[in-house]
Order: sequence, then C-alpha cells, then structure tokens
Amino acid sequence: MCREDFETFKAEQKKRLAVFTPHAMFPKGRRVNADAVPSGLSMYDIDHIGQAPDSLTPGPSPKGEGSGCCLGRVLRGQVLRREPITDKNLIAELKRLGICLVHVTPSTEGLRLFFVMPEGMNLEEAQKWMSGQLGDADYDGCVKDYARSSFVVPESYVLYLDEEELFREREEVNAPLPPLISEGESDTTVGAESVAGVTISPSKIRGGQGALASEDSQEALTFKGTPYSDIIAQWFRLVGGEPQTGERNDKLHRLASHLRYITDNSEELMLRVMPRYGLSEQEMRQLIHSACQSKWCSMPKMMREAISSLTPSPSPKEGGVVGGEVPPAMPKRLPKLIQLLVSKTPQVYQPAVAHAVFPALGAHLWKVRFRYIDNVCHEATLMNVLMAGTGAGKDCISQPINHIMRDVRARDAENLKREADWKKEVNSKGANKDKRQRPEGLVIQEVDPDMTNPAFVMRMAEADEHFLYTKMNEIDQFDALRGSARGSQQFQIMCLSFDPDNRYGQTRVGTQSVTEKVCIRFNWNAATTIQKGQRYFSRVLTDGPISRINFCTIPEREIGAEMPVYGTYDADFDEELRPYIERLTRASGEIDCPQAYRLAKKLKDECAEFARLSQSRVYENLSFRANVIAWLKACVLYVANGYKWDKTLEDFIRWSLHYDLWCKMRFFGPAIEEASQAGGNEPTKGPRNLLELLPDEFTTHDADLIRQAQGMSTAGTKNMLWQWVHRGYALRLTVDSYRKLKFLSNHGTDIRKNR
Repeated sequence: MCREDFETFKAEQKKRLAVFTPHAMFPKGRRVNADAVPSGLSMYDIDHIGQAPDSLTPGPSPKGEGSGCCLGRVLRGQVLRREPITDKNLIAELKRLGICLVHVTPSTEGLRLFFVMPEGMNLEEAQKWMSGQLGDADYDGCVKDYARSSFVVPESYVLYLDEEELFREREEVNAPLPPLISEGESDTTVGAESVAGVTISPSKIRGGQGALASEDSQEALTFKGTPYSDIIAQWFRLVGGEPQTGERNDKLHRLASHLRYITDNSEELMLRVMPRYGLSEQEMRQLIHSACQSKWCSMPKMMREAISSLTPSPSPKEGGVVGGEVPPAMPKRLPKLIQLLVSKTPQVYQPAVAHAVFPALGAHLWKVRFRYIDNVCHEATLMNVLMAGTGAGKDCISQPINHIMRDVRARDAENLKREADWKKEVNSKGANKDKRQRPEGLVIQEVDPDMTNPAFVMRMAEADEHFLYTKMNEIDQFDALRGSARGSQQFQIMCLSFDPDNRYGQTRVGTQSVTEKVCIRFNWNAATTIQKGQRYFSRVLTDGPISRINFCTIPEREIGAEMPVYGTYDADFDEELRPYIERLTRASGEIDCPQAYRLAKKLKDECAEFARLSQSRVYENLSFRANVIAWLKACVLYVANGYKWDKTLEDFIRWSLHYDLWCKMRFFGPAIEEASQAGGNEPTKGPRNLLELLPDEFTTHDADLIRQAQGMSTAGTKNMLWQWVHRGYALRLTVDSYRKLKFLSNHGTDIRKNR
C-alpha cells in the first residue's frame, strides 16, 4: 500500500479494537472527566518510530536515531527490532522512572509507555516531566485527559511489563482536573480544525471568541457521548449560522435557553461549554443565569434536532439515520473544493449546496469515463433535486452554480451569437433563395429549461458529446419535454440521462424537421417544495427516476429565527475556483481512481448489510444507484483535486450517500413501499435494523412479531434468520432460538457487539 491508503486502512482497523482507560476509573459508567477517579498512572506516546516517508518499509525514525538521551535511543531500537526488554540496566532505569508497561502501538509505528505519576503532578505536568527524562521534545501532548482511552494490543506487542506495579492498589489520587483558561489566554491559537465547514481555531474551542471556556478535551465534555462543542456547532447550523454583528447577545441567550435542557440546568457546566464571542466571564454568567431562570418546558425543537443528527447510535424507536427526523450531519472536514463552494453559504444551507454543485461540475467533463465496480463505464451523469419547505431558502444553490458555470456561459455566448446571426441571415432571404446551412460547431451546453423536445434533441446532437446543463427553479419546468399533453417523455429523459450509452431521438418526414438519434448527456438541477415534489413523482415511484436522481433538502428553521447571511462571491472566489474547473475541462479518456473504486465496493457492502438487517427491499433497491451517484461524485472530486485522494473525500462521499438515501426514504420510501406491496401492508417510516429491535437471545416467534410490527410478512422470517446466521450476525442455539453476535446501527456503519 501507499502511505495514504495505509492511513485509511489503519484508521478503520483500529475502530475494531477494544480500549481501556489507564488514567482513571469511571464508577458511574460515563467516560467523562467530571466522573473520573484518577488511577495515578499516565500514558506517554512516541509516534512514527521507524516510519519511512512514503512506504511501510521500516526505516530511520523521522526524529533521528541520535536524538534524545540514551534511554530514548534504546527504546526506539527496541521498537524497530520488536524485541522484549531483558537488559537489567535498562529495566532498572525503567523502574527508576516508574515505567511499568511498554508496548508497540497497534499501527506498529509507535511506542506507548505507562508510568506512575510523580507525586503532586497532574497529567500535563507528568507527561512533560517524562518527555524531559526521555529527551523527547516532540512528544504527543494530546493525552492530557482523564477520559483518554488506549487501544488494547496483542501480547506480542508488549516489550516490558511490571505487572505488580501496574496493578497495585494505590491511595486515592487527588490530582486536579485541567484548569479553566483565563480570558488573557484566549488569543492563543495552536492549530485549526474544521467544524461543519467553518474553520474554528482551538482558541475558539477553549475559551476564545467562539467557544468552550474549558481546557478539557471535547470528548470530556459530552452529552450522551456527543461533545457539547459538536452539538453547539450543529445548533448554529440549524438556526442560520454563528452570531453576526448586532445579534451576539440575543443569539447566545437563545442558545443558553436551549442548552440548559442537556446540562441539567447547571450554570457552571454551561459556563464551561458556552461560546463567548468576546463576552467577559461576568457577562457570560449573567446571560446564562438569566436563561436558566426562564420557565421550564419541553426541550426546544432545534436542540432536539441538533442532538438527533449527531447521536452516534440512534435508538430503534427513532428509526436511526435513514428514518430519523433530521438528515445525517455533514462532516466537519470537507474536501477543498466543497469547502470553497460552501464558504459563502450560511451553515443551514451548506449540506444542500454541497450536493447541488455536482451536476454543474460534472458538465465540465468531456469524453471522460470512469469504470464502476460492475465493470460498466459511466460518465459524470449527475442530476439533483432540492426539496424543501416554502420559504426555506432554496435559491441558496444559485450563486455557487452560477460561478461554476461562468466559463461554459462565456463559450455559449459566442455560439449563441453565431446562431442568431445565421437565423437573421436566413430570415432575410426569400422562400426560393438558397440559404446557408446551419453553422457547424454550435456547441451550446446551457439550455433553457422550457425547451421543446425537438429543440432538446437538436442541442444534444450539436453538443459533440458535451453535457447539456440547465437549472430549473421548479421541477415542473421539466414538463416542456413531455412530448404531448399526456406524454411522459420527461421521465424517460431523466432515466436515460443516467444510463450509459443510451439512445434517444425522433424521426420526422419534413425537410425542416429535426431527425436525430442521440446519446443523452444531460445534467440538471431543480428545486421544489416537498409536497409538490412528492406529487410530481407519484406516478413513477417504481419506474426509475427517483433512484437515478440525487436528492437534498433544507431543514425547517425555528419560527422567528434570524435571517441567514451570505458571504460575497467576488473575484477572489472565482480565482480560487478556477484551478478546479480547469482540471475538469482538461481531463480526457478513461480515468482510474482506485480509492473511489475501493470505497464504492465498501459502501455497497455496507448498504447490503443494512438491507439484510432491516429487511427493507425499498432501501436495498434505492441503494444500488445511490452508490453509483456517490461514486461518480468521488470521481469528479478526484479529478478536480488534481488526481489526489485524501480522507476528507471518503468521509464526504460516505455522508453524501447516507444523506441521499435519507432524503429518498424520507420523501418517497413509504409511498414506494405501498406501491410495491401487493398485499397493501401499511408502509413503515423508514428501514429499521430488525436485529437491534430483538433481545440478545430471541426465538423465531420473536422475529415474526418484529416483522409484523414493521408491516412485513412472516413468510420471510425463515430466510431472514438463515441470512443472519450465514452472515455471522446471530448464532443458532436450538431449532427455534438464536443469540445475537453483531449488528449494524441504523447509520449503516460498523458497530459490532461480540457477546
């Protein structure tokens, strides 16, 4: 593997390992700093020992064999040789420093030490002290947290173990928790991380202008396992973005009024997690106290939605991501092109824009093909429908698309002028005069949404295998292509636009009529309200258009929420966008993206596994083409990114797939299921993980009841149970009883429970 692929592989494999918490115990069962009982031990990481820059072949340490003191060099040598520590002098030195465990990390590229903290030191001080003993100025400081966990490793990875010291009973340790950062320290910025498409520096996260007033890790300050910082960022997205000038106090007071429902109305906890945006500690205390004094009602809708979209393991009652109330949350770190395209967009609209830009991006590719996992070549055939409520802000996609299409429109303008000149010349001549033939090379890519069928065929024929593109303000503008008052050719065009090597056209007798056979290459965007979109596709639920289209939405905002404010699309924005567009227009031929290929196979398997567990035929059918759409997006981003792949692309494409399926199941799933079921059973709200709904040990009768509760026939129980046993989800105990072994959450991501 190359280094990039290995990093992805390593991250996936580590998720399968068990963990333990050496710094502390948590008697209340919650791994949060507030509940920590310190153990008196600290762990110390030395990363990337023996890692060569671009391969997995062991090589010299990036920090250099000669760096550090004697002990540091010796320990590095032990890792490279993977030999247990037996030298008596070295063991004596380890004991002197209180080191009781040394092991190679799961990646085999690092070293982890566990040592007894010197008396009177906290975690940060102890780790800094150990770095001095080892001569390691570049140590990993991210472990300064009582809730920090460590991956379990195989016994062969252990180089040294003083079992007696490691497990001996110690008196209760009263090491202090990490202190709050004072306002004077709030300007210190160590690095930056991307939160929901907005770059926020750690100074913002730890008491600076937009953030947590605590040095505790985000993991330590959590609600049901979800960091408060993530919940707050998602809440801001739902209410239209972070506070702008003139609305700071009002918006923060509103946040505090919502946040108190998940902080037990604790003013001290809220002070630690609330963003400040320049307010002093005293001002924050007054604002939070005022919010906590208001009347206690049920949890506000926006806070419920923020939590629901971030909860890692939704309960069966809520239906998970596919059947939940809000779509999956957008990744915090986005591919560079997507990050740019949503940079001027208010947070609440960013997921919709992130999906809607792909038809226009794909339209820039000419004679470019990608080979899917079924060995069929596809072009970047991408269509998008934005379905959202009235007044939701569906026009948010217009400006990003306008700037993507600037170069195409400039070329089209020249050819439109040539066509207009030719028409003027023809019309100026008499009926019997010789008239010049229609000019050649009239490639006009962006077409009017209300064009007739003959005009569409003519434009397609003249496009010389370029994509046509249009943006419709309403989905019913597609009806201009229906062919006749009762025709439905518009739906046929939607289907053919997605299918490779399709054929479409018309044959007419008249000499002036259009007679052409073309391969449709037609990318488009459309918008509609949810109710209108459901009515529009109601007659073709099972005919193919829905599965071939990428859907997105905009969440409903709270009544009285502030108006979202856009950034400015200026010349600098166009200049940043230009290299990506140029890479797309320069591409040619069949392009291989091995990372996208592997991801498509992986996502296909994840969808198949969830379909088996949910027993949802509708979900399975929709997932086939949804996976192709997600893969095509990956290929487009790969080309635009200069044929470079990184982890942000994988995270974004996985989210894009789940988001698309959420929209389809949410808006059309019940209607498709009802149309598909010959028996007319009551449709379900969304596919549910049936195995998760069952107890750990269950019978065939239990499985029958679960299927009936979901509107399914018990005739499929036998085959379902056979699949579960065959796939290793369940163990058959007797003829009629089973025990769960593992299952997938409703996210469609691996959550394995071994029992």
